[in-house]
Amino acid sequence: MKIKAIAKDNVVSVKILIQHVMETGRRKDETGKIVPGHYITEVSAQHKGETVFQAELGPGVSKDPYIAFQFTGGAVGETISISWIDSKGGTEKTDSIISAM
Repeated sequence: MKIKAIAKDNVVSVKILIQHVMETGRRKDETGKIVPGHYITEVSAQHKGETVFQAELGPGVSKDPYIAFQFTGGAVGETISISWIDSKGGTEKTDSIISAM
């Protein structure tokens, strides 16, 4: 997961690129068998122990999803934690330091 968090005037802009197959469960492989669904179901962001972003995703989101959001109250040098959960129970959590514009 790649995260870029930039603070300017008390507003933090966050951009996230998540590497994930995001398989819908509707596609067939070359032998005609359905490829099982495997996609991210939830993404969340925490700053100072508070949830500043949460999204529920589904099978309609493309491979390697890109997510962007903003929140207020962050400052340069502070940490933001991003985590996700997928439909097979897989998870990832990454911390990123907020930088200046």
